[in-house]
Amino acid sequence: MRVFTAVVTVSLALLAAGTPASAQSSKTPEKPVSSEPNTHYFLSLGDILGDLPVDAFMKETRQGGKTLSAQLDVCFSVAVNSDRKDRFVVDLKPDGDKLTGTGTTTDDKAPVTVSLTRKDVGKSINFDGKITVGSKPFLVSSTDNAESDEKEFAQSQATDDNISEKPADFTDMSPQAIAVKVKRGNFIDLMKSLKTENVQITLDSIAADCIALRSGEQIVRLFVDPMRSAALVAKLKAMPGVTAAGWTTGSYDIERAIRVSAADWSSGGKLDRTGLATAIGNAAAKTYSAKIVSSEWNDTTGELTVTLKHPNTTAPALGLTDTLELTVLIGPEKPGASDRLIVWVGSPSTTTRDESAGPHLDFAEAASTEEESTFSEDDEIVRALAAELKGVRWSPDTSSWK
Repeated sequence: MRVFTAVVTVSLALLAAGTPASAQSSKTPEKPVSSEPNTHYFLSLGDILGDLPVDAFMKETRQGGKTLSAQLDVCFSVAVNSDRKDRFVVDLKPDGDKLTGTGTTTDDKAPVTVSLTRKDVGKSINFDGKITVGSKPFLVSSTDNAESDEKEFAQSQATDDNISEKPADFTDMSPQAIAVKVKRGNFIDLMKSLKTENVQITLDSIAADCIALRSGEQIVRLFVDPMRSAALVAKLKAMPGVTAAGWTTGSYDIERAIRVSAADWSSGGKLDRTGLATAIGNAAAKTYSAKIVSSEWNDTTGELTVTLKHPNTTAPALGLTDTLELTVLIGPEKPGASDRLIVWVGSPSTTTRDESAGPHLDFAEAASTEEESTFSEDDEIVRALAAELKGVRWSPDTSSWK
């Protein structure tokens, strides 16, 4: 029994000694976990400056779950009802769940202090704390922020300036609408130079938006007589700080346009304004059973406005009068010399007045309804003008001229 017990003991001891070596040799060695730095974004940090409209995002660089660095980019309105924007970009220093940093706004040079707490809540992140801009503090409570990767961030920042420097024709772009992209440092000089160009500038384009603040380039949009647009685009391209200039979309609809022979309505590269005004006025007078009051050309925008009057038929006994205004834009079919002109027909507007002698009725403009809008949508005047000018209309079915 003693011999058997000793043999068993020795065998167990040898087995025990051999087990770790055997197990270790059969197990595949674990590879070290890769922990390269990676970048994440939080794209919708709204309401972080109180009631001020804000476009903000945060960029984080992390490694192995630890935040290495962060950057807060905030574009904001300087006042609740202001179109003017300012921006600050602050590098934040991580310390545990704390993110702190200081900076200065881009335009007003106001000091900025940021102190935030970052908290993981399930699959989202909350940011709480305080941001001070100038002397004004803002309490921050931004919740449910989901992470986005580099691709999603790039897509969120992608923009289309809608500037065509060499359009094949003016079926998509307007011959009258010009856009110029200029570096912000040259913006004021560009605007001053436009004072002598006889153009109409869209007011909202003089305010730098968040895209302009982030890119450093601002887009100014303007209207000009189509017969002068090509020369203006060429001049704008040569101005200091201009990175792009060309045509853009306008307010006229190609489906309400007519293509006519340039030879019939122009001479020496100039429109026959008198002949066009007469023909367009006559067609409008017939269409609306109205009398022509005036035909005026706008030398800045190149538009012709025909004003007509006829009796209002809503309540004939009251003897009311309808005043109609029809605006038409005429320009070349494509940039530069062209043997075709495009007549762009606007939607007519109507105002009803009591023009009788003595005391008269005064009317408030009624809110438009679907039924009332059908007048501006009908194409009777377009068909009449096509016949009067011996032109052809645009076919939306084939995307070509009929």
